[in-house]
Amino acid sequence: MTGRRTTPLQLWAGPECTVNRVGDRFFDQIERNGFAHRLDDLDRLAGLGVRRIRFPLLWERTAPGALEDADWRWADQRMARMADLGVAPIVGLLHHGSGPRHTHLLDPDFPRLLAAYACAVAQRYPQVDAWTPVNEPLTTARFAGLYGHWYPHGRDDAAFVRALLGEIQGTVAAMRAVREVNPRAQLVQTDDLGFTTCNSPRLQYQADFENVRRWLSFDLLCGKVDRGHPLWGYLVRNGASEEELLALVQAPCPPDLLGINAYVTSERFLDDRLERYPEALHGGNGRDRYVDVETLRIHGAHLGGFRARLREAWERYRLPMAVTEVHLGCSREEQLRWLHQTWACAQALREEGLDLRAVTVWAAFGTYDWDSLVTRDAGHYEPGLWDVSAGPAADGTPATPRPTALARLARQLAAGQAPDSPVLAGPGWWQRELRLAYPCHGELQALPVTGRPLLITGATGTLGRAYARLCELRGLPYRLLSRAEMDIGDPASVEAALERWQPWAVVNTAGFVRVDDAEHEPRHWRDNVHGPAVLAAACARRGVRHMGFSSDLVFDGRKGSAYVESDVPAPLNAYGRSKLEAERRMLVQDPAALVIRTAAFFGPWDRHNFVTLALEALQRGEPWRAASDQFVSPTYVPDLVQASLDLLIDGERGIWHLANRGAVSWAGFAQLAAQAAGLPTGLVQPCPGAELGQVAPRPRYAPLASERGQLMPALESGLERYLSALASSQTLAEPARTLGCTDEPPLLDALSRSTAETA
Repeated sequence: MTGRRTTPLQLWAGPECTVNRVGDRFFDQIERNGFAHRLDDLDRLAGLGVRRIRFPLLWERTAPGALEDADWRWADQRMARMADLGVAPIVGLLHHGSGPRHTHLLDPDFPRLLAAYACAVAQRYPQVDAWTPVNEPLTTARFAGLYGHWYPHGRDDAAFVRALLGEIQGTVAAMRAVREVNPRAQLVQTDDLGFTTCNSPRLQYQADFENVRRWLSFDLLCGKVDRGHPLWGYLVRNGASEEELLALVQAPCPPDLLGINAYVTSERFLDDRLERYPEALHGGNGRDRYVDVETLRIHGAHLGGFRARLREAWERYRLPMAVTEVHLGCSREEQLRWLHQTWACAQALREEGLDLRAVTVWAAFGTYDWDSLVTRDAGHYEPGLWDVSAGPAADGTPATPRPTALARLARQLAAGQAPDSPVLAGPGWWQRELRLAYPCHGELQALPVTGRPLLITGATGTLGRAYARLCELRGLPYRLLSRAEMDIGDPASVEAALERWQPWAVVNTAGFVRVDDAEHEPRHWRDNVHGPAVLAAACARRGVRHMGFSSDLVFDGRKGSAYVESDVPAPLNAYGRSKLEAERRMLVQDPAALVIRTAAFFGPWDRHNFVTLALEALQRGEPWRAASDQFVSPTYVPDLVQASLDLLIDGERGIWHLANRGAVSWAGFAQLAAQAAGLPTGLVQPCPGAELGQVAPRPRYAPLASERGQLMPALESGLERYLSALASSQTLAEPARTLGCTDEPPLLDALSRSTAETA
């Protein structure tokens, strides 16, 4: 690895590759995100300007049984391809895992077995010059030895200490074995260095303990844990022998490069004012009761984050460094801001004299179920540089990953170009006031939202107001316009609004929405066809991104299964015909336009949608009649807005289907909602749609699915969150997942990957 002074800051990358074990089940990230099956993913990474890939040549995958039975075919193919591409690997052997089934982190033989595997890898690939035998040993030891989340599910300090020492001893033995093959092989050691603060002197001892403990991986490898180390007594009391600790002092294995993993909520805050927090967060260490929360959720000041952690690491070790993971499970603009700020921070620290070599874009192909610390198989997906949510084709062929706006930003950073995303001007959620989830501790420091606005038409409509609400939450400047402020059917009005506001994009939610009235009301053509075409043409002339909406009613329902984007439309009614013609004209006038087909809105901010009206009737004990012969895919409005904004920021174009996953009749939908709300389903009265006074013909079966990406949650999830929002009457809290918020205890905080700990 070249030095800081001879090369510019490098872009590295890696797929999320955790293979963790819970009980007898292994969770394999690269199987789920498809990296295990797409050789051309390496070409994708190289195409961004990535110089090194944190490459998962993982023990559990390669040699799950006897070492002599190891299967090298997958790695052989990829090692050869990386060599062809001129991309160097940093080989990882264990990534939050505990090894194959025949061993685990508490096994006394674990270090020897890991070293034997490392030796076999080095002998097969002697050209590899950078190694991470164990990723984040401290974090893994906490989750597997202290909190019991991962195998072998230890829950005490003794298990934590033994797991950590086993990982460190395994790392030392592995590097010795590797260096017998390649003496120039370098150790790239990664870990998270989150800093802990507290609200009162009474808890300072616990914060001090955690702030020393966070260095243990590096301290042990560097030979710093001697009898004078602050945690010497703690380690010995919990099962470490003096001999094994001193062996690391006498024969250290210092990293050639420190890899610092940067997560926005790694900083922790300990607070003994329990009354301020939900009971589920109450914990302690056996001596004092307190909560352990993300610092930025309560602390008014910006305490430094990973910029301060990198400086600390440099001062402590004076070793070359890289940021080895940058990921945020969040809305797209926040992912972009986090990566951009990390890169800018690294550049600034290099100017201060720190030997900082690279920034690593992590989770290149996204992550699964890190919101539960990979303890559940719930299918919760967070995209990365690419979105792989489309899944494989019917014949099993892996889908082509869809590049997100992060890929474009990464390419620009690697090339030394100025990023051009319009959403980077604003601060991240971690810098705004809305980051606070609890009463502010100390004086508040917050940055205002800045940048070019997003124009939203349809100020009086459900969808327009929803976009305004969620843009507010996501820190996206916007203007919600009435017809008087911009009449989309009037070219002069459109031009004047675009000139005045200079937007980067326009979201058109205006339109004629009364399906039955459209059969005899000519005005619907102006609102639904002429206006969108005028707006599309004006946006195209100015290079302004543009998003409009269409409907499931462009289909006739005769297919018999859910419709995808490439299916041929055949509308049955005037409304559907107007929407289809609007699609055609928008894409003719602006081929870069994004057209969203959706259906059957429901949400917490509109009292006049089907679900709200149905539940209100059922609560009054009144029957509710609904069509049993018309099947749709209901759409939870917050999900629609979130997903479509991400697509808009990604620069997506053409037709996309966005509706919650599932197909149900209107009567079935009412019954689902009633059941979820604990109301009697018997009051729902299924009937033919013809008996409901419908004028316009409707398709019998027109659910929507997508062949471009499964961005929307299941219908049941939308209903659950809808009812939760109504029950709390705090509808702004609904999309909190976008900010990395959680109503669950810290052990489920996927962004910080930290939990309440015991000293």
